[in-house]
Amino acid sequence: MDLFGGIEAGGTKFVCAVGNGSDDIVDEVRFPTTTPEETIGKAIDFFRGIVAEGATLRAVGIASFGPVDPNPRSPTWGYITSTPKSGWANVNFAGPVQAALGVPVGFDTDVNGAALGEGTWGAAQGLDTFVYLTVGTGIGGGAMVEGRLLHGLMHTEMGHIRLPHDYETDPFPGNCPFHDDCFEGLATGPAIEARWGQRAEMLPPDHPAWALEAHYLGLACANFVLTLCPQRIILGGGVMQQAHLFPLIRREVQTLLNDYVRVPEILRDIDAYIVPPGLGNRAGALGAIALAMQAAE
Repeated sequence: MDLFGGIEAGGTKFVCAVGNGSDDIVDEVRFPTTTPEETIGKAIDFFRGIVAEGATLRAVGIASFGPVDPNPRSPTWGYITSTPKSGWANVNFAGPVQAALGVPVGFDTDVNGAALGEGTWGAAQGLDTFVYLTVGTGIGGGAMVEGRLLHGLMHTEMGHIRLPHDYETDPFPGNCPFHDDCFEGLATGPAIEARWGQRAEMLPPDHPAWALEAHYLGLACANFVLTLCPQRIILGGGVMQQAHLFPLIRREVQTLLNDYVRVPEILRDIDAYIVPPGLGNRAGALGAIALAMQAAE
């Protein structure tokens, strides 16, 4: 059996899977993110076990927390670079996987991987330009532009854009270790907990936290509408498990754009424009498999 492998590498856990698509996951394993040597070693052992059982592993895709170097022409391609996660800065991730398994390796950010998965099997099927945002313990964004994942000097860092911050309405200073009150510093799950003294999932739908959260998410989405003109915006991650956020965000975006972007997707059909992931919490692992398929090609 020919299979593709995927590694969804998160700061707290790894998910390794093999299969051929969203409806064909043959095996999967999860384990905590510890040291690079131990964690990457466990991932390699999982795929070696699949091969030992008689399968042919055609390629492996890695969708990793970052920052990372996704440039295949760079001497540090496949590295996790300036991450604040202890012990993981400047770690060669893709190289050891490729050397141990002897197959092509695709490598990108976790959010770019999730975006690719959503475009292949999820909520962005049939579209060539869209944005995927994850809002959880951190905020990250991936973009597909005219059928290609967006890269430039490196990869996008959508979670660190600067947003208007009214200190009278929201005196919380932000908790990003780099920028204080950037998007991530104001709107993550930890920011919500620090501001209100309770975890996001414990706050009732009518709590003022949600109007403020929707305001920040609406500001970010409006900025991405104006800069990238995506055909759809997909919002995933733990914070977005609060389904009541979606109508609040949609209204914020319409208010902020103020009829300037006059397209039916925003004026009339915004419920189908700002949406949750079609793949749910499988977007990352399936996106890694999609990266493997690209690498094999």
